[in-house]
Amino acid sequence: MKTKILSIAALSLLTIGVTSCGENFLEVQSKTEGTTGNYYNSESAASRALIGCYDGWQRTVSNGPTFAFQYLSELLSDECFGGTGNNDARNSAVVDRFDMGEDNSQQNLHNTLWESYYAAIYRCNELIQNENNITWTSDATHGQLIGEARAMRGILYFDMVRVFENIPLLTVPSTENVPQAPVDDVYEQIFADLKYAAENIPANAYPKASSSTNDGRITCYAAKAMMARAYLFYNGVYGKEPQTVTKAEVLQGLEDIINSGEYSLVPLYKNLWYCASTQWEGSDQLGWKEVSTYAGEDNVENILTMKFNYTSDYNGNAGGNNAIQMFSVRGGTFKAPYGQGWGGATVPKNFYNSFPSGDQRRDASIIDLAGEGIEATDAYQKAILDQREYTGFFNKKYTARSGYHQSESGSWSLTHYWDGLMAGDFQISQPIGYTLIRYADVLLMAAELGSSNAQSYLNQVHNRAYATENADGTVSTPNMTVALTQANIMEERRLEFAFEGIRYWDLLRQGVNVAAQAIVASGEKVLNGGNEATVTFKAENITSKRGFQQIPLTQIQLSNGVLKQNAGW
Repeated sequence: MKTKILSIAALSLLTIGVTSCGENFLEVQSKTEGTTGNYYNSESAASRALIGCYDGWQRTVSNGPTFAFQYLSELLSDECFGGTGNNDARNSAVVDRFDMGEDNSQQNLHNTLWESYYAAIYRCNELIQNENNITWTSDATHGQLIGEARAMRGILYFDMVRVFENIPLLTVPSTENVPQAPVDDVYEQIFADLKYAAENIPANAYPKASSSTNDGRITCYAAKAMMARAYLFYNGVYGKEPQTVTKAEVLQGLEDIINSGEYSLVPLYKNLWYCASTQWEGSDQLGWKEVSTYAGEDNVENILTMKFNYTSDYNGNAGGNNAIQMFSVRGGTFKAPYGQGWGGATVPKNFYNSFPSGDQRRDASIIDLAGEGIEATDAYQKAILDQREYTGFFNKKYTARSGYHQSESGSWSLTHYWDGLMAGDFQISQPIGYTLIRYADVLLMAAELGSSNAQSYLNQVHNRAYATENADGTVSTPNMTVALTQANIMEERRLEFAFEGIRYWDLLRQGVNVAAQAIVASGEKVLNGGNEATVTFKAENITSKRGFQQIPLTQIQLSNGVLKQNAGW
């Protein structure tokens, strides 16, 4: 691990454009280059360093870990199987089934993920450590920049501790080979960071009304919402109250978001997602037109979105959402707006069928290849032969996109959405962002934590799921009441946040046995290379590991055994 941290330190220096000088008496003060000793001396330097922190956070996906956090979260849940190609390595099956018996060679499933997270944490630590060396023009600016860095560090550690549980805790840019910290210590740091951000990032720092100033930045409201998510998970898994923040403070933070007037539910659920709200009309002879009611990534409901861009290349520039390809339909580009991918995270038919009649979230969340007419095409029937754990259903919220493009000669063709329209390679340059927190989540978390308005909050989310659009463009929303019970809140969360990387953690916080039972129950018949097979899970594979993932073997070896493997792996 020390070797990796040293390389992370070097990466951090390169990010902010600084170099170190010689040794001892040979050192001289550079007149043209910055060093870590003189770089952090102004707000502009701090702002540039903060951009480096955001870049580090983005790279936890853009660096191309086989299982980026959002993708991993789906494979672990009961709403997706491992999928991918019929002849691909069985690493997805190892993760999906919590079973090394699927492929004993997969000892480093999460090494790139681990390295990328600690590289991002290093960047945040360096900025935070130097906050007192910076000349701040105001307390507000100080709180805003350091608050964002601390919130980011809190989010990074929250992801890591949920995946691995037993992780090193570094709060300074250190190269020390440190052992894994007590899990309570990690959570207290998470709460401390998010609480600082919630209290110190000004409420008007990034007004929602101006998305150009809000583009992916962490607000005080995002920090308050993420703190509630961390509280519910920590309290559920460990049965403890944190020392840093109280339940009442967490709930008040959610009420602050609701009362801010900054956010509301998008009236039609499908408009939250591009592929659910977009179709292409026309023909190759007459031309094609994109028709969409998509509300956009910066819509009034999205509180925090992890942003990406389309400028990635194979020369070290990483900024695309690489994980999108894993979610997407395997075999080619068959119908706009769905693009080509690697066929991971196939959706069980039982999950598709579990949505109540009239619930608009099913068709907004899931691509039904038969219903879309894709499955019936000869080209796709051939593609099925290369697909493992084929069910006929894929994630619609996070899938690669396609569209019709007119060439210089005037002819139209169906192509990867970004090819010809923007730039980049479809495999690494997907600019589709991850929505990490929505206003609907805030409402349901507040209801779960016992808000006096809990009934109203639950009803709002439930009723929106059954809203329909009228011929004149208005929206009709029913006025139903759902019994205010913990079971109903959790069921609403299951349907509302399908494929948003939330379900597995909601299961685990109810108990590892609850998670195991739900995952085991999701098993069903599938097609492997066109041949019928059955996906089965063993509860003991999940419970023996307490629902957590393996520590990468490379990290254990680099630490000279200071890091210990998690139980069951």
